[in-house]
Amino acid sequence: MHELVNKVRMLRAGFVFSEPQILEIANSFQQAMTDGLTGKGSSLKMLPSFLTKPTGREKGIYLAIDFGGTNVRILTVGIKGNGEYRILKRRSFPLQDRGKGYDFTSREATGTDLFQFIAGQIESLLEPGQIYPLGFTFSFPSQQTGVNQAILIKWTKEIQTSGVEGHNVSEMLQKALVCKNLIQVIPRAIINDTVGTLLTSSYIDRYADIGSICGTGHNTCYIEPSSPITGKPMIINMESGNFNELPATKYDLQLDRQSQIPGEQRLEKMVGGQYIGELTRIIIQDFINKKLLFVSGRPEIFFTPYKIKSEDITRLLTDESPDLTDVSQWLKTICRIPHSLLEERITLRTIASIVIIRSIQLVTATFTGVLKHIDPSLEKRHTIAIDGSLYELMPGYASKLNITFKNIFKGKSDLIETKLTKDGSGVGAAIAAAIVED
Repeated sequence: MHELVNKVRMLRAGFVFSEPQILEIANSFQQAMTDGLTGKGSSLKMLPSFLTKPTGREKGIYLAIDFGGTNVRILTVGIKGNGEYRILKRRSFPLQDRGKGYDFTSREATGTDLFQFIAGQIESLLEPGQIYPLGFTFSFPSQQTGVNQAILIKWTKEIQTSGVEGHNVSEMLQKALVCKNLIQVIPRAIINDTVGTLLTSSYIDRYADIGSICGTGHNTCYIEPSSPITGKPMIINMESGNFNELPATKYDLQLDRQSQIPGEQRLEKMVGGQYIGELTRIIIQDFINKKLLFVSGRPEIFFTPYKIKSEDITRLLTDESPDLTDVSQWLKTICRIPHSLLEERITLRTIASIVIIRSIQLVTATFTGVLKHIDPSLEKRHTIAIDGSLYELMPGYASKLNITFKNIFKGKSDLIETKLTKDGSGVGAAIAAAIVED
């Protein structure tokens, strides 16, 4: 028991940061932003969007595609002006369905197959005689050369579709629409999901100047006051999930080695919903190997990569009963562990909590780096628009993020507001199309 307590204490010391450490990471992030903007070597790509804030007066009916992972959403959005909008129709569909015999995310699938499949899902949302300017949210690292031109740099989120990296995804979508004879759909803008989230929030909130995804993946964008391209305000997609100037533990290194892109997306692998379950599993596996947990057996779930999901972490953290009854039930039904000690259940919950606390601290550190860049003395109000399941659904995530801000900025933290922006990536694509059309 004493050895288990010491192991948990060492884990916490390696994961949870002090305020000076958070500020040190924030400063490194700010420097990486500057380096990226000025063309120096940086893990932040600092990609231009060629868009700035909407005026709030945009109007019309627009089509939006939201492609951010293995599920794609299509929306028709009525934008009414005065910061008002309404989702008129929506549908979502998976890019992989083994029951139906397809997987457009595998190496065997081509980009042509992928985009023709997406285009084929659009027709059911269209009204006869209506022209639909299209905004396309494409949430993968892409080099933009214009508001409707984007070349995929590299797939992330374990997608491997061939023939897309290094190609203009806007042109691939356009060809697919023509192939499906959807001539009433007119592509106008391509954006990242963080840009969409920021556009959606800034359409109704003039203080919104940072947008972030805290869900399966992680990335942040912001409004650069003076773009190196135009000298005017422009939304910059940082691809911040790739930030790598971070103190990594042996568990982070193990997760990185076994991933499909070792050495890349280091921040995302420490904070994103795609990885927090796996990171927790790797830690628990180490505890089991050291005979500190479940000494009477070897639960396979903790020795099978990616078997533990963010939903399991949520379940561990939600249980507040004195004997952790729900955790016990989870161990019985999901993990096939019929008997567990209370100390073991507490340890699992503590490990999950430590992983989540570090996620919150790292995300807050990067937001702090952005704020230091755009408002060094923190003299103005700022809204950080956030979408994603971690921020919305993980117990304590949003509140602890705001507490961390309070600790860092002391009396000035009231100038910072974080705001859940639902459907931001989809609605934002429609707003992007509206900005171009306006």
